[in-house]
Amino acid sequence: MVSAIPVLRPGEHARCPRCGHVLARRHLHPVQRSIALASSALITLLIAIAFPFISMDTNGLDAQIALTQTAVTLVDVHQPLVALIVSGTAFLLPALYLIGVILMQANILRSVPRTYSDVIARLFSRLHPWMMADVFMVAALVSLVKLTEIGEVQLGASFWAYCVFALLLLMTTRSVDIDWLWYRLAGEPSPDTSIHCGINAAAQHATGCTTCGLINTLPAAASTSSPPPHYACSRCGSRLHLRKPNSLEFTWALLITSAVLYIPANAYPMMITTSLGQTHASTIIGGMLELWQHGSEPIAVVIFVASVLVPIIKMLILVLLTCMAQHPGPLSAQQKTRLYRLTELIGRWSMVDVFVVAIMVALIQSGNLMSVLPGPAALAFCAVVITTMLAAMAFDPRLLWDTQGNTHD
Repeated sequence: MVSAIPVLRPGEHARCPRCGHVLARRHLHPVQRSIALASSALITLLIAIAFPFISMDTNGLDAQIALTQTAVTLVDVHQPLVALIVSGTAFLLPALYLIGVILMQANILRSVPRTYSDVIARLFSRLHPWMMADVFMVAALVSLVKLTEIGEVQLGASFWAYCVFALLLLMTTRSVDIDWLWYRLAGEPSPDTSIHCGINAAAQHATGCTTCGLINTLPAAASTSSPPPHYACSRCGSRLHLRKPNSLEFTWALLITSAVLYIPANAYPMMITTSLGQTHASTIIGGMLELWQHGSEPIAVVIFVASVLVPIIKMLILVLLTCMAQHPGPLSAQQKTRLYRLTELIGRWSMVDVFVVAIMVALIQSGNLMSVLPGPAALAFCAVVITTMLAAMAFDPRLLWDTQGNTHD
């Protein structure tokens, strides 16, 4: 449904009157606020990289790791793809995002030509789901419980700096108002008198840009041509579609892929531990049961929810939504949209177990005396998390409202 955002004062926000989603949120001194938060977060990340993260003493054997070693060690044990995913989600992509925020907001202050800022602004919505500093911190806490069973653990300055970084990163992402940002970059667009608020956009041959939010009018041929022609947003230049092309087909393909990958992710070992020459391989379920038996019930529950329940629930919800995108079903469009928002929220938290493995592998490397290696399930489980996240991105939630509307015809 087409909505017009009213003039908002600092501290106010606007919600969609139909689904309740926040469309815009205003802050006091938004440019200075974002620069201050992003700069602080970047400084704490540099501190987290420069100093020791965790150290451990096991029967006289001392070991300590830096944050970057969680990825470097994975390369050394022949898991480069997992290393790339861990490093990208834990610190590389967040660093790229923070640098982008600082550069773009500084460009707004200095009135630099918008071409440079446009590129950065388009990346914002793409990077959000893949920044997992908060997930990494939960994984670090889970790792501490496991490590305290092996030896004496000490937290380095990097650990506390990374905690602050994760909080500041969250505050930075919340400080960036995309609607206000594009207003500063491109100005207020002239209203299109042919588009009316309170009416479905598709019925008016219009669509909202997924990058800047501007409502654009499309020719009638956009909904009938196959394949649909390419149209660009008049403000930011992003590609426009009345509905995502082949949304359901892509979603089904990614869901089937994730379901197939989920089998080896749980059947094969996630982590292989060697202690005094004896090797023990543990699957996701096996590791959870070991934690439970050693009295770490809360951590076992966290692993079970993040690594077992969340992927299954997300796949089942997406299967349900793809079916309801063609057949209305008993749920209202608002309820189905809330389910879709839930899949966007919970999917990334399945990376907890992968991060735990990365930390354990980096810290415990003492040959046959004691060492930890990632099992073949690590890469498979990474693929499950990524494909389920991509499936949620491929799905077009506007189809749920289209189907719901058809029931009233």
